[in-house]
Amino acid sequence: MSGKTALLYSDRFLEYNLGPYHPLRPVRVKLTYDLLKSKGLLESDTVEVMEPRQASRDEILLFHEDAYVRLVEKYSEKGSGLLDMGDTPAFKGCYEATSLVVGASLKACDLIMSGKFSHAFNPSGGLHHAHPDRASGFCIFNDPAVAISYLKTKHNVKRLLYLDIDAHHGDGVMYGFYEDPSVLDIDFHESGRFLFPGTGFSDETGEGEAKGLKVNVPLLPETGDQAYLNAFRQLVPNLVRKFRPEIILVQCGADGHFDDRLAQLRLSTNAYHEVVGEVHRLAHELCNGRFLLFGGGGYTLANVPRVWAVAFATLAGLKPSNEIPPEWAKEFKTLAGEDPPTAFHDEPTNDSSRTLEETERVLKELRTHLAQPAR
Repeated sequence: MSGKTALLYSDRFLEYNLGPYHPLRPVRVKLTYDLLKSKGLLESDTVEVMEPRQASRDEILLFHEDAYVRLVEKYSEKGSGLLDMGDTPAFKGCYEATSLVVGASLKACDLIMSGKFSHAFNPSGGLHHAHPDRASGFCIFNDPAVAISYLKTKHNVKRLLYLDIDAHHGDGVMYGFYEDPSVLDIDFHESGRFLFPGTGFSDETGEGEAKGLKVNVPLLPETGDQAYLNAFRQLVPNLVRKFRPEIILVQCGADGHFDDRLAQLRLSTNAYHEVVGEVHRLAHELCNGRFLLFGGGGYTLANVPRVWAVAFATLAGLKPSNEIPPEWAKEFKTLAGEDPPTAFHDEPTNDSSRTLEETERVLKELRTHLAQPAR
């Protein structure tokens, strides 16, 4: 499958910094870029690194409310304040930092829709918890939601798929477009019974004309590759082929990887490779390859760069070796203050009978809800 892949990157992504003790560590984005570079994945003729741009205020207002944007501007100038109940503190320049994240996603949209690139990856993006009127879950502005609105308004996109595989439910995006029939939103996540934000249950399937187009797959803690991929393959390809999107957006949070510090799923790099690979094939089958990949969550630094490098390589059609480059391992130890991972790839994870049975139960329940007519 042909097509060029753009990587949106700048060291300015490090400026989205919620504090030295905050679990969202911006260095994970730099470590991802440097891992891709050190493994030679940016030298391919089919890959190009592109400089991001700032989103304009009007672009941010495509999703966010003016009063909230003014609050962010005020706290950004002041350099302090809480933008939610405590998880998302303001900092000096936070408006500009989060506007760069949004702008990177919008530039990725333009690159794809222009036909210059088939695919694009914004590792700083995927800030899916922010709502129109407030921050939430480390997310100040919701770049996937702004990108969806931008694609609809600037590029006249009538049907798009938003797939979210972060361990946390992408509540800001799903509820932001809950009544919008132009957005098929499929969200695999650890169940809200166990994890923030406590939403995303199988009976939440959209409202009005969008009934049946919001699809939540809440999973038990400890769910691994086997149950996850079984569910994905049973559900996603059929839904996507029926919907026939014009572009596919994927939020690729790395916090579903085993040993994440904030979540309890047990995915390996293999699961991310399989998911991105299947969606990549669907993109070429249905929408001329148009595929925008975001970063997202991920709180164990040994995992995040590998997960995102695997996802990017899969999207770009590259097959990296299992070696961790020595120069990157040295940089990792310096920047992270931790021992580096010893291998690029993981062994796939299996599931207990409990997680296999529970995942099948969720799928059965979900099918029942999706079959119910709109009221």
